[in-house]
Parts: sequence; C-alpha cells; structure tokens
Amino acid sequence: MEAMAEIFGSNGPLAQNLQGYEMREAQVTMAQAVRQALTGSMLAVEAGTGIGKTLAYLVPAALSRQKVIISTGTLNLQDQIINKEIPFLKKHIDPDLSVLCVKGRQNYLCLYRWQQFASNPQMTLMDRDDDDYIVKIQEWLEKTKTGDRAELTWLSDNSPLWQTLSATTSQCLGGDCPDGPGCFINQLRKEAARCRMLIVNHHLFFSDLALRVSGFAEVLPRYESVIFDEAHHLESVATRYFGSSMSQHQIIDLVIDIEKNAQQKLPERDLQRITQTSRALATQADFFFAMFPKQKGRFSLTEIVEQTPQWMAELQALKDRFIVLAERLTDLAINNEIWNGMQRRCEELLDSLLIVTEEQSSAYVYWYERRARTINLSASPVEVAPHLQQHFYDQVGSTVFTSATLTAGGEFSYFKNQLGVPEDIETLALPTPYDYSNRTVLYVPHNTFPPPGSAGYFHNVRQEVLEIIMAAKGRSLVLFTSIQAMEGMREYLSDQVPYPLLVQGSAPRAVLLERFKRETDSVLLAVASFWEGIDAPGKTLSCVIIDKLPFEVPSDPVIMARINKIREEGGNPFMEYQVPRAILALRQGIGRLMRASADRGVLAILDVRLFSKQYGKHFLKSLPPSPITRSIDDVKKFFVEGDTFGQE
Repeated sequence: MEAMAEIFGSNGPLAQNLQGYEMREAQVTMAQAVRQALTGSMLAVEAGTGIGKTLAYLVPAALSRQKVIISTGTLNLQDQIINKEIPFLKKHIDPDLSVLCVKGRQNYLCLYRWQQFASNPQMTLMDRDDDDYIVKIQEWLEKTKTGDRAELTWLSDNSPLWQTLSATTSQCLGGDCPDGPGCFINQLRKEAARCRMLIVNHHLFFSDLALRVSGFAEVLPRYESVIFDEAHHLESVATRYFGSSMSQHQIIDLVIDIEKNAQQKLPERDLQRITQTSRALATQADFFFAMFPKQKGRFSLTEIVEQTPQWMAELQALKDRFIVLAERLTDLAINNEIWNGMQRRCEELLDSLLIVTEEQSSAYVYWYERRARTINLSASPVEVAPHLQQHFYDQVGSTVFTSATLTAGGEFSYFKNQLGVPEDIETLALPTPYDYSNRTVLYVPHNTFPPPGSAGYFHNVRQEVLEIIMAAKGRSLVLFTSIQAMEGMREYLSDQVPYPLLVQGSAPRAVLLERFKRETDSVLLAVASFWEGIDAPGKTLSCVIIDKLPFEVPSDPVIMARINKIREEGGNPFMEYQVPRAILALRQGIGRLMRASADRGVLAILDVRLFSKQYGKHFLKSLPPSPITRSIDDVKKFFVEGDTFGQE
C-alpha cells in the first residue's frame, strides 16, 4: 500500500514526470484498493470525473506482475490507454511491461479475402476510383505488422470495402485457410499469449467468454485478473453475447460468398448446382422476412408467431433450404477444404435460427429488430447474472469494476443485482474533485412548467432551450431522449440562433465533435451515444441541457421482460430497475460539463418531475453538488458573471 502512496505522492514518478500532475487523495485511495483487490478479491469503484482512475488501476495492474485484461467500453478509451498511458508506464513505472491492444476480428484484414478481392474486385465492390484502393492496400500490406484497419486513415468508418476484407468470425476458414501462416489473427493470438497486459473492449471480452462457454477459443489467452473500465456498459454487452441471434443480412452475405467462391473454383456443373441451392435459400429468406411488419424498431417475436398464419410453413421451408445447402457444402468440402468454412457458417446460422424460433425458455426473451436494410432475430437472457456467476466469477482470480457512474441514489444496489456479483464485494465511491458548488449551477424549471407528456411541453421546452442558448452565447450541448424531439428542436432553432447549429446524424460523430470544439460558440444537438464519451473542456462546452429524465421505452422487449420478471417476483420494477437505469444515464449526460478543474457552466434539466414526483429525490441525490435554481434569471446572471470564464 505504501508503494501506491509513494508512486502517486507529491515526490513520486508521476509528479516528477507527468505534466500538470496534481496529487489527489482519491486517486491514491483507488490505487490502493485496486492493488489489494488484485491479490484475489472483487472490487467495484465509482470514480468521479477528474480523479484519474485510468492510472489508478493501470499502475497497480502493472506492478502486480499478473496476466491482466483491461476491458473498456469504447475503442476511444482503448486507444487512449495504449497510446498515452502505457508509454508513460513503461518509461517511468515498469520498463518490462509487455502490453498489446487487442480488438475484435472485424478490425483486422483477412488475407484470404484480400486475395479474392484483389484478383476480381468488380465482383465485390462498386464505385471504386479505378485501382486506387488495391494499390493503397497493397502498399500498406508490405509494411503493416498488425493488419489493423485503424492504420488506414483514408478509409471511412462505414466503408463497404472493409466489410469485404475484414476477418469476421462468420467468414473465417479457420485451419482450412491457405493463408493461415501469415494470418494477422493467428499472429495476434501468439503475441497476446506472450504479453502480460491486454487492452480489449467489452464486446471482444464477452465474445471470447461466450465462445469459451461453448467450447471454442477466440483471441484472448488465459488471464489471472480483469479490470473493467466503463463498467456501466457490462449488462447490455453481456446480454448480447450470452444470447443468440441471426439476421437477414448474414444469409445474404453467406450466399454472396458462396457464389463468389464457386465462380472462381468450381466447374460449370458444380457451379450451377451450388448457385441454384444458395439462391433458393436467399429466395426463401425473402419470403420469410417479408412476414415481418415494415415498422422499424425492436418488437416481440411471439406476437409475429401468434398473428401470422403462414409462420410455421415459411419457417420450415427456410430450415429445409438451410439443410439442403449445408449438405451441398459438405459434399464440396470433400474435395476442397476451403468449403468447410462456408459449411460451418451455414450450420451456425441454422442453429441460431432454431434457438430463436424453437427453443423457447422462460429465461430468455425472443424478439426481432427491423433496421433500414435488414431484420435481426434474437434470443436474449432476461438476466445476465446467472451466466456471469456460472461462467466468469469463479474462473478468474481478481475482478475490478470501475466507472464514473455505478451508483444510483448513492447506492451500488442496482449494479450488484444486475451483474450478480458476490455479496462480499468491496465497494468504493469516490466523488469528483471538481468544484461543482462554486463553478456550476443546476437549473430546473419552476413547477408551473408543463411535465413531459402534457399539453404544451414541447413548445415550452423549445422556448426554454432557446433562452438558455442565447444566455450562454451558444457553447451548449443539448441532449434528447428521442430523435423526434431532437429534430423538432433543430427545426425550431435553425432560424433563431445566430450560432453554428450542429445536429447528430448530419456528419460523422468525430467530425461533429471536432467542429464543436473548434467553433467555441456552436450548439450541438444529440441523442443516444452523445450522452457519454464527449470530452470538451474549456469554454466551448459551457452548458449541458437535457430535455427530460432519460427513462427507457418500456415497450422494448428486453426491458419489458426484465420488468415483468421483477414484478412476478414481488418487486417494484419502476423503482428497482427503471429509475436506477435512468439515473445512470442522466449522470452520464450531465458528466459532459465539467471535464477540467477550470471548467464552469450550467446544467439544465427541463423536467419538473425532479421536484413534483416522489422518485425525483432519488435523481437529485445522485447529482453533483451544484446549487439548484428554479429561475431562468439566475441562469442568465450566471453567464453574465462568467464573462471572465477561463481567465482565472
């Protein structure tokens, strides 16, 4: 423990070598707690913004000499750790530390798929700029050691080219691949086994864990300890990987790959036979998915089954097409092992279809999601806690959970219940060191303001947002709980504010955030992912406005299943589940304001239920210690007095 105090102390290596370092007792406390947990226990730490939690767990993890997994919620934090914190640790704390950043398979190029594309690009990509892509990637492959798409800075996030070339699990040929010796994934596995610390994200971690449960192995080697940062995401990520799903797009993708391989490798007779069989599957899939309503969103699969007379016939026909195709692919694999991967993908899709449509269990909720270009069918566990208890907690020596938001109403109850952690888990709540009391104000309209759902609510919200933005001279992040509300606000503000108006969806997230930071008087309207992960210190973000308390839509099939289970067990789903989830989301949103000790600004929550409803006190108890005002005049006064902002 003394070692942590020395390292993080005023004369330690951090103070001597890290520019702008300030010793913080909370950071030392967290580092000591993590050091103790890594001796074989479990710890949950809520570390407020500004504590420096990343170094508080990385330093003891490095000094533990264990095989440690650091799992993050986002790739951004992953990149920050590997590019900023790790070089510092290796230089000043542990020169022998070996670290590798491991991403999901889809982030790496598949050499086999590249060879296919390069030999016949017209079959897989349209609207190319002549041969520029092929030349650029060929030059890159001559020097890359990782095959990581992040090195291709010229490639857009949603590039159809990368979808064609990436090393996804469903398209991997495994041991049958002729490019196996040079495979970037195989090289990654070997290097991961040699490294003491691995930086991953939650999706990769739980993907690997789910494969271990099913008897297969992914990229990650055996580990002794796991540290989860941004741990408030764990339930939603675990829900995905402890369930099962398949999509219309996966079927189309399989058929395209089969025909592409067939045209390159089969004689005419076999080509026609496998093409007819694969297209028959595609045609039947079209008939099957045509039964689903056109409305986008997530809905119960049970309702479709009960309300569609032809359901069983169309489902059986789809299964039959899968079986016939799998048999054809098995026959082809006898003479050429390259078909084993296709055959495995076909059978895995069939297995997922059967799980979602036939293996009905009260422990799972069965649902579908219609997106713009595909329909997903899913079976998700109602509870992830039993899966974690059975397959994870007893299999690892030490586990640390940390985030800026783990508590609701000052308690860890919701976090502990949803993840099913042992009762004796150590918990530690460390408040932010930022001076909310003197540098911020929380504005909630007076009780005469209409509550959400009432007549005049949207009109009043729009007027209030405009008034606050004008008082702040732009410099505002406005967060909404729905796209419809955001679009309505965009229309209202577009010809009334003299500041740049940035709207989520009008440009890539990174582009919007860069403009928001650069154009310091700009206003950013956003939903969903923008409630967290935005780091814009300084005057560019002087006001965070939230339209209403972020309760989730209870009609979502997974949310509804969890609500029903709590109710069946005699609990109160609103207070035990819906309120804590809304509190955590709200805390993430308001956490965008104070990102540095010199920051100053207004938090505005335009929802009078904070005071008019009994449950409002649980939200208020969870908010930072900002002085509360119910007067818009106080907000205006705050900004007038802040003309010297940033000059202290």
